[in-house]
Order: sequence, then C-alpha cells, then structure tokens
Amino acid sequence: MLYRWKVRSLKRPRLNLLWRRWRAKQGDVLGSYDRLPEFIRNHAPGKTFADIGCMWGVNGEYSFLAEAAGATAVTAVDVFGPTPEFEDKRHARGSEVRFVLGDITRADTLDEIGQADVVFCAGVLYHHPSPFDLLVALRRICRETLILRTSTIPEVRGLPNAAVYFPMMDAEARELWNLKSLGLLHQAGISNEFQPQEGYGNWFWGLTPSCLESLLKTAGFRVDFRATEAFAHTCVCSAVAPALEHHLPDQMSARRLAEQISAAGIARPA
Repeated sequence: MLYRWKVRSLKRPRLNLLWRRWRAKQGDVLGSYDRLPEFIRNHAPGKTFADIGCMWGVNGEYSFLAEAAGATAVTAVDVFGPTPEFEDKRHARGSEVRFVLGDITRADTLDEIGQADVVFCAGVLYHHPSPFDLLVALRRICRETLILRTSTIPEVRGLPNAAVYFPMMDAEARELWNLKSLGLLHQAGISNEFQPQEGYGNWFWGLTPSCLESLLKTAGFRVDFRATEAFAHTCVCSAVAPALEHHLPDQMSARRLAEQISAAGIARPA
C-alpha cells in the first residue's frame, strides 16, 4: 500500500519536482532526456559509435549528433526504418551514417554491426521481453563505453533488485504505471492491453534502479555514472569482463561433467 502511494505521488508533476529538489539536496545527480546530447558529445569524439534503437521519435538524430561531434564512424540500428526523415537528414548533411535494419539480440545483426567504441541505447531496454539478453548483446558490440537511458520504476524499500512485468496485467494494475500525467501520452501494453501485433513496441519491464545496475554488472558493464529520475535512469558504463559467461562444453567434456555430477550425487530436483 505504501509503495502504491509512493508511485502515485511521484506521478504528480508538482510532487515529482519536489522529489527532484530533495534528491539534489541529497547529492544525487539528476537526469533528464535533454541531457543525452551532452553525454554523446562527451564520449563520441574520435570514437566509433553505434546507436541502438535509433528511429522512434528521433529519426536517427543521436547518430547524426555523434557524427557532428567527431565520431569516426557511426552505425544506426533499429527494427524498423529508415524513416523518410532519417533519409532526408542523411542527404541534407552529406552524412556517412550507416543504417542497419535488425534485432540487436540476433547473431546476424550483431555480425553486421560489428563492434563500436561507444554504444548508445535510449528507450529500448524496457521494450524487450528479455532485458538481460539485450544487455549481453550490447556488451558484445561495445569496446569501451555504453550510454544507456531507460525507463525505470521507483525502488522498493527492503526489496533490492525488484522488477515488474507489465504484460497481461488487468486495467487496474496497469493504471499504476501509466505516466500520462508526466507527459507520456501512450505506453503500448500499459495505456491499453498487451498488443501482440506491436511486438517490441509494448512495455515489458519496470526495472528498479538496483535491478538495472545488477543486470548491467552481470552482463559485463561497470556503472561509472548514473543520472537519477523518478521513472528513468541514464547510466554511463565501462565495458568490463562479464560476470556471467556460460560456455557449452564439447561432447567429451560434457560426458565427463555428467559423470562427475552423478558421482557427487548433487543433482536433486528443485
């Protein structure tokens, strides 16, 4: 009950503003969507750059911004497009931004993208049914730095790493997560019922900040900077050794492992 009150309160613009002022006094770095160009300009110069999820509502604008900031090569990636607006901008600027149509979690898309020094991904993570797989894919193409912005939900006191799965909620449960009061006019799968035909357009996950950071660490990122908002976070991360990397053994090694497990008697149904 207290948590629901907390979420509803933070959805009120005036209380949200008071929360931001309070968090600033606590020493937190406050974030906003408008700060994304700042982060790109800080990290793109002299680096190769990949923009994952580059089209929706921005038509590749962050890819062009990275190119203008001095990125040596820019790859823009999305599951739809390129839009006419993107093509017009590319032509008008004489841009060399390369567009890749593909799903970042597919091996063929990863191969086509290759690797980039800086990877930028905004407004994508919560749209994917498997956010860990998406972060692992981002780590595979990232040599140095990940700039990630994603929707989040407020922290749950006493329950670190909590998350909420949005699909299949009833209308009353979805209403708690409807952010129309803060200016977000439509959230597929929250403003309305889950829309199978919308695919990744649906909102799948509400991750708490602690859950987001743990996922990033598990996928192979160190969080160096975090800008806080009530319902979003921006993280700048360094690519490090993944905390989890399972390798499928060959046939001979697999048989030896099976024999060891059987001999130890540790395999019990959970």
